[in-house]
Amino acid sequence: MRLNELSPAPGSKKARKRVGRGTGSGHGKTSGRGHKGAGARSGASMPAAYEGGQMPLQRRLPRLKGMARGRHTVARPKVYAAVNVGDLEGVSGDTIGVEDMRAAGLVGKKGELVKILGDGDISRSVKVEAHAFSGTALEKIEAAGGSVEVLER
Repeated sequence: MRLNELSPAPGSKKARKRVGRGTGSGHGKTSGRGHKGAGARSGASMPAAYEGGQMPLQRRLPRLKGMARGRHTVARPKVYAAVNVGDLEGVSGDTIGVEDMRAAGLVGKKGELVKILGDGDISRSVKVEAHAFSGTALEKIEAAGGSVEVLER
C-alpha cells in the first residue's frame, strides 16, 4: 500500500449540495428557498421561537403571578435509608447503631439518615439507634424486650 493509493472508506465522504446551477440539477432557480418571504432573502435568520407571524407561545400563555420573579427555595424532604426490623436479626450485638448496620451492608453511604421499618420480626432484646422509627417497628422492638434511641438528624 502506498500513500497515493489511500482513499476514504466508501460512503464516508458526501458531495455538498450545489444550488443555483441550473434547473437540470434539481436545485436551480430559487435554490431550495421557495418563493418570496424572509426565508428567500439573503441574511435571513429567524429566532427559535418565531412562528411565522402567529402569536408566539410565550405571549399566548398567561403570566404567572408571584412565581414569575425572585428566588424561591423549594423544601427538600429528608431521604432515609430504609432498614426492616427483620433485617436487624442478622446484626450481632446488644446495641445496634447506624455503623453496625453499615458494617452488615444494610445501609449505604456514610452520613445517610436511617429509618427502621416494621417488616419482619425480631426475637431478641436489643437497643436500636436510628434517626427515625415507624410505629410498627417501635411496637415490635419493644415487644421483644428491646428499646429504641432516636438519633439527632
